[in-house]
Amino acid sequence: MTRFSDRIRRVRPALAGIAAAVLLTAGCTLPVIAPRVEGQGEAAPPGTAPTWRDCPEVPDELVGRGAQGMRYECARIAVPRNWGAGAATGATAGPGTGETFEIALIRIRSQKQHDRIGSLVVNPGGPGASGVDTAVYLSFGAGFGGLPASVTDRFDIVGFDPRGVARSSPVKCISDTDLDASFGYDPDPRSQASFDGFVDLNKRIGQRCGDKYGDQLPLYGTEQAARDMDAVRAAVGDEKLTYLGYSYGTLLGATYAQLYPQRVRALVLDGAVDPQQKLIAGSESQAKGFERAFDNFARWCGANAGRCPIAPDARGAVTDAIAKANTSPVRARDGREATAGWVFYAVISSLYTESGWQELARAIDSLQGGDPTGVFKLADAYAGREENGRYSNLFDANMAVNCADETEKPTVAQIRALQSQWRDRYPLFGPALAVGMLGCVQWPGGRDPYPTGKAVGAPPIVVVGTTGDPATPYEQTAALASMLGVGRVLTWEGEGHTAYPQTTCVTRAVDAYLISLTVPPEGLRCPAR
Repeated sequence: MTRFSDRIRRVRPALAGIAAAVLLTAGCTLPVIAPRVEGQGEAAPPGTAPTWRDCPEVPDELVGRGAQGMRYECARIAVPRNWGAGAATGATAGPGTGETFEIALIRIRSQKQHDRIGSLVVNPGGPGASGVDTAVYLSFGAGFGGLPASVTDRFDIVGFDPRGVARSSPVKCISDTDLDASFGYDPDPRSQASFDGFVDLNKRIGQRCGDKYGDQLPLYGTEQAARDMDAVRAAVGDEKLTYLGYSYGTLLGATYAQLYPQRVRALVLDGAVDPQQKLIAGSESQAKGFERAFDNFARWCGANAGRCPIAPDARGAVTDAIAKANTSPVRARDGREATAGWVFYAVISSLYTESGWQELARAIDSLQGGDPTGVFKLADAYAGREENGRYSNLFDANMAVNCADETEKPTVAQIRALQSQWRDRYPLFGPALAVGMLGCVQWPGGRDPYPTGKAVGAPPIVVVGTTGDPATPYEQTAALASMLGVGRVLTWEGEGHTAYPQTTCVTRAVDAYLISLTVPPEGLRCPAR
C-alpha cells in the first residue's frame, strides 16, 4: 500500500459526488459506488467485437435516473489474465493459457451527437474506482460538474472497470470488519503495542488475500490493465485512443502511452502521478501535499470566521479533536464510536475539494458538542462505507494493484523510524502516510512494475496539475510530463484534487485539445476562478 492516492473527490451535489482512489489505511475513494451489475451478458472473447445492450439500470442505480438525451449501453469483453510482455513475476496464468478476466464497459452516446470523432475513454483513478460509474456521472453535463456538451456532442463516453475492480472480475478478500478496524485505527500509533497492533492487522489482511488469490495477485498490476485498455480501444472500434484519466488514471494513461505510442490520438492526464517515485518518496510527497492543503484550509478559516465555527485556530481544533478521540471517542446513537481514525479520514475527505472546507469546520464543531454525525458523513463518503457497514471492493482492488506495482519494500523498522521523522515535518499527515506503507510491506505475491520511460512516437500529451492538490501534489505534474518526453503542462492555480472541467480556462484548453488536437500554449496557467 502506498499513499492517500488519488480519489478525485469532486462533489456534485445532485449526483452525490464523483471521486477516485483509495489506499487501505491511507486512501481515497468514490462517495457513491454502485454494486456490481450482474446479467450484462457473456463477455466477448479476446479479439472479437462485443455485443452491446441497453443498460438504463446502471444510471438508475447510481443516481436515480439517466441524463436527459443520453443512451446507455453496456458490454463485456474477455482479456488474457497475463498479457505476457513485462510478465507478472511468479504468476501462473501466462499467455496462451486461455485464462481470462472479464472487463465491464459502458458506452454513453448523446442524441445530439454530430460529426463524431470517436470514443473518449475515461478512468477516475484509485486504483480501484469504477470507470463505469464515472462515465455515468460525467454524462450529466456541465451543470452537474460533468463533461461539457462540446465534448459529449462529438464523442461517445466510454467507461470501463479495470481488472479486479467493481464489475470486472472483482478482487474481494478484505472483510468489512477489517476495513472498519483499519479506518478507525489511530492514524499515529505511538506506543509500540499500538504500532504492533497495526502491523498485525495488515499482516492478517495480506494473509487472507494471499490465501484466496495466491500467485494470481501480481496479475492486477498497472501494466496488465494498460494492455486491457488497448483491448477496450479495439472493442469500441477506434484506430487510436482518446483518453481522460484522473489521478491514478494518469499513471494508467502514461503506461499506455509507453506501450502503444503509435495508437495514441490524445491523452489528458489530470492530477498527475509521478511514475518514477518509489513508495517512500511518494508517501512523503503526499504528506507534504496534504499538509499544504490543510494550511490553505486553516488560512481560509481564519479569514472567514463567519463560515468557519472552529476559527481562528483550525489546526488546533482538528488536532485536539483527534487527540480526544484517541482517549474518549464520541459515540453515535447507533453505538458507533468516532475514533481518531474516523476523525482523521473526515479531514482527509474534506481536503479533496475546496467546497469541503466548510463542511469539515462544521463537523469538527459538532463533534466538540458531542455529535459525530458530520464526521461520519465525511469519513464514510471517503471510505465508500454504506450505512449498513458494508464496503465495495475498492480497497481490495486498490491494495492488489498498488502492491503488484510496487518494487520498494521498506522494513517495519524503517517505517517506524519514518513515522517519527515525518511527525516532525508533517505533524498532521506524516505519521499516517508512514504507517500506511505497512499494507504493501505485508502483502503477499510477486511484483509486476510498470515502465517508466519516454513515450517515443506518441503525439503531445496534456498533463494537468492543480497547485493546491493534496493527493497528487503539483510538483508531480512536470515530472510526469518530462518523463513522457511529449507532455505539455497545463496548470490550474486552484484548490483540491484535479481540475477539468472546473473552470472556463481549463475547460477551453482541454476541449480544444480533445476535439481539435490543439495543444495548450507552453506554460499556460489558469486562475483559480
